[in-house]
Amino acid sequence: MPITKSAKKEARKSLRRRATNREGREALKKTVKQYRKLVAQKKFEEAGAFLSQVQKALDKSAKANLIKKNTASRLKSRLAHAIARASKASS
Repeated sequence: MPITKSAKKEARKSLRRRATNREGREALKKTVKQYRKLVAQKKFEEAGAFLSQVQKALDKSAKANLIKKNTASRLKSRLAHAIARASKASS
């Protein structure tokens, strides 16, 4: 347990930051899941429009250090390839 006043304050700040970061990551996961669901349901036009929103969310999360920059880039690439593969397979 923290003993000094500053350590107690840091512990409080850490809990607040943890909650904020957790909310951000959960919102990001939810957005990615919605996109993958659209692709799985073969709603390619909606998914294509939604892809830019997903990429924007990934970039913002990387900028806020919720996820690493390379992780965001990798996910953006995989999500873009997912719609391309699915649309090619269905046609």
